[in-house]
Amino acid sequence: MSWRLLCRLALAAALLLGAGAAQALCIPAVCSCTAQTTGLLFANYNPLAYGNTDTTGTVSIKCGGVAGLLIPFTIAFSTGTGSSYSARRMASGANQLGYNLYADSAYTTIWGDGTGSTVTVGATLLLDVVSLLGTATYTVYGRIPARQVTTVPGGPYTDAVTVTITYQ
Repeated sequence: MSWRLLCRLALAAALLLGAGAAQALCIPAVCSCTAQTTGLLFANYNPLAYGNTDTTGTVSIKCGGVAGLLIPFTIAFSTGTGSSYSARRMASGANQLGYNLYADSAYTTIWGDGTGSTVTVGATLLLDVVSLLGTATYTVYGRIPARQVTTVPGGPYTDAVTVTITYQ
């Protein structure tokens, strides 16, 4: 069996609403992995400001198990409640505000599922018996572009993004 079949973990996390945690069990007695997210909380959006509204969150993967075992994984994000990576939307009732999630601090690489112009993020974790080495934390960069809607009403705007961790 492949690691992909044994260790696939879908972590439904509302990145913009709060933090979530999930656990995946790899081959019994070999490894155990958990995932944790922190929510992206944007500051108040001013529709008349010329600057973007940016924030960050994190996705952390922690694995423990047999010393020296390498666990490759990838992290993918859904479009949220919208239908496109290039136009993710937060909503407050019927009102919408565009935003996006990026894999880099320059806000140029959209974090998605690897299709189109999006990327996934991945690496390999080296496990040890006491889990000192088996943690990887990735920053998620969020941005609301400036002056996209000059008449947006106030209120809480949210979206729910599914984070999928695939252990290969």
